Amino acid sequence: MSKSVLFQDPTITISFDDSSQCVYADWTGFQTLRSVQEGCERILEAMVQHGSHKVLNDNTNVEGIWSSAAEWVGSDWFPRMKQAGMTAFAWVYSPSMFSRLSTDKSLRFTYDTRGIEVFDDIDAATKWLRSLD
Repeated sequence: MSKSVLFQDPTITISFDDSSQCVYADWTGFQTLRSVQEGCERILEAMVQHGSHKVLNDNTNVEGIWSSAAEWVGSDWFPRMKQAGMTAFAWVYSPSMFSRLSTDKSLRFTYDTRGIEVFDDIDAATKWLRSLD
């Protein structure tokens, strides 16, 4: 992936890959309700700005629990992502069990999970996204 960085702060780096037309979000460290909401809004903005329909959401470097944001992610943000044109969302689990539980909790709050897949590693997620081209 040849990515150009669109936004970066201590909790997330958001990039865009021109060749795959994919938004790449690399989350880092401990997350809060606020950091999740702000990061997610920036992902949505990047997707719309670049006319992308695919997101690679990498939680490999996330630590700890962030379940305070799970309901918001599932019931508020994902519907808006779909409305904005998202068709494929590859979500890479964190090795942290608490973060994994937060991811699963978010998906339980998500009414329409079509096009959303979870993966244990970034290679599998990238392969899945490429298979959709």
